[in-house]
Amino acid sequence: MSGSRSRWGAAVLGGALGCVAVFGGLSWGRAVIDRPDCDGAHPEWSVARSWNEALLDAIRRDLPAPTVHARNLFHTSAAMWDAWAAYDTTAHGVFDDEDQEAADVAAARREAISYAAYRVLEWRYLDSVGASDSIPEFDALMQSLCYPTEVRTTEGNSPAAVGNRVAAAVIEAGSSDAANESGHYADPTYHPVNDPLVVADSGASMAHPNRWQPLQIEQMVSQNGIPLADGVQQFVGSQWGHVTAFALPAGGRSSVPIDPGPPPRLGNPATDQEFKDAVVEVIRFSSLLDPTSGVMVDVSPGSLGANPLGTYDGVGHPVNPVTGSPYPVDLVPEGDFGRAVAEFWADGPHSETPPGHWNTLANAVSDGLDPDLMIGGVGPAVDRLEWDVKLYLALNGATHDAAVAAWGLKGHYDSSRPISAIRYMGSLGQSSKPGQASYDPEGLPLVPGLVEEVTPASTRPGGRHEQLAGHEGEIAVRAWAGRPDDPATATGGVTWILAADWLPYQMPTFVTPSFAGYVSGHSAFSRAGAEVLTAFTGSEYFPGGLFRWTVPAGSLKFEAGPEHDVVLEWATYADASDQAGISRLYGGIHFRFDDLRGRVVGSACGRAAWDKAQLYFGVPS
Repeated sequence: MSGSRSRWGAAVLGGALGCVAVFGGLSWGRAVIDRPDCDGAHPEWSVARSWNEALLDAIRRDLPAPTVHARNLFHTSAAMWDAWAAYDTTAHGVFDDEDQEAADVAAARREAISYAAYRVLEWRYLDSVGASDSIPEFDALMQSLCYPTEVRTTEGNSPAAVGNRVAAAVIEAGSSDAANESGHYADPTYHPVNDPLVVADSGASMAHPNRWQPLQIEQMVSQNGIPLADGVQQFVGSQWGHVTAFALPAGGRSSVPIDPGPPPRLGNPATDQEFKDAVVEVIRFSSLLDPTSGVMVDVSPGSLGANPLGTYDGVGHPVNPVTGSPYPVDLVPEGDFGRAVAEFWADGPHSETPPGHWNTLANAVSDGLDPDLMIGGVGPAVDRLEWDVKLYLALNGATHDAAVAAWGLKGHYDSSRPISAIRYMGSLGQSSKPGQASYDPEGLPLVPGLVEEVTPASTRPGGRHEQLAGHEGEIAVRAWAGRPDDPATATGGVTWILAADWLPYQMPTFVTPSFAGYVSGHSAFSRAGAEVLTAFTGSEYFPGGLFRWTVPAGSLKFEAGPEHDVVLEWATYADASDQAGISRLYGGIHFRFDDLRGRVVGSACGRAAWDKAQLYFGVPS
């Protein structure tokens, strides 16, 4: 089983980055404890935590469809909440609202929660990739808790019947929530307007340059390392804006519950320049991925973070509010930092996907706060089970809504990705010097040292474009050169390449996610999670005012590096979520407007989910 593979744990992970997480000077792991009694493998965990961890394991094995996993996390969390709330006089269930009594309420809740979670997970993951490991893990957890899996009754008031009844209500709701669960979550109505971009070929042809273009990859592998048979991408989740949300209004015919407006568009007089500036910015981020540049940057919370929502304008935090001292300077090579950020947030092998990341982060935060578990940071401390079921409901309601809102925009606006835009515009020419043979109004803007025209002078021996001889008149960009032949020992480096050949900093078997860019799912998921953690814990700061994550030397997967450890540091939950967003620019798969507007959408989802969750908790509005 994969129960020790959490990216947020302290263990070295097989296939992931092998990172170590620390905050407040404390690191944590996931020790395996074998006990013959009925406390489960982890008696230090609440029963809700045990089921949450089992679900995260199943997500790591499955295909990385963040929309589907966000939905499963929410529905499982709601099932556990409904089972807990059945034994509370003021709380209300989400899918099944009933009132029960028990001589031993704590024992009844553990049992009802387990049957509710087990039945939902058994239903959702029976035919999933990795089911041969996931279903036995669910069975083993029930066995370790001494709950027989053959008890399927929904009749009566036993805790098992309550749990089974809750699960049945969740499963029934999921059959008609517009996700098309019975059709494997596909959208038969969606058809791309652009022919596939063959990544191995130079250039890009687009009938509609502002619309999404599927990629054709010779050997296509999912983002978490699962080989895929068809080399042409299919849009994942184009219908998701119609899915029933937790706290958002219905998206209506447009399938857009939250609409920040359309993205900038190439050729649109009002937004053409904004679009071109964003394209150039992605190229600039690519040019920073040179570990030999000699440029050092301070990546401490004293320099990075504290961005006003929807901007890159933050200048860091003057002091740690917990210690009262400034955050120590942390200088690292700029190229190593950019590559570490891109890979850390890239959802590689064994990933929980973005909504799952925020569950593992929330679990770590909860461990750091325990036993001082005061919901909202006020009032009396609650026990860990109450804390967990309430946190999971709010958090996963928020990330589920972020999927609905973000993918509603993806499906509605159907926007392009950087690889298509850069190759397409670079193939057309340059848009800065009218009258020249290379001019095209939809070409790339020329930027000295970054985007240039290849000329006979520049390709002479010793010239900056010497390696591009024979391509005079075409457009070159200074960017990451692509994955080297031996990524274990070499780097691609940054050099002048043809714009028509540009690649994002990703695995060549993956290249770019298989759905439209606007808005960024990473940004929406992460800010939604950050908003809930801020509200739920009563502080915008991590425990101790600092969360540190070490990317060890030599642990990168796209190419060799980093030469030395790179420590990622965040003061606040929002700082972590912002880095998740900006990582997509380093990785070359999003534009700034995808990221920044995704943050705004995610913030709205997180705040709405927190408000809605409190109503279910029984907190007066």
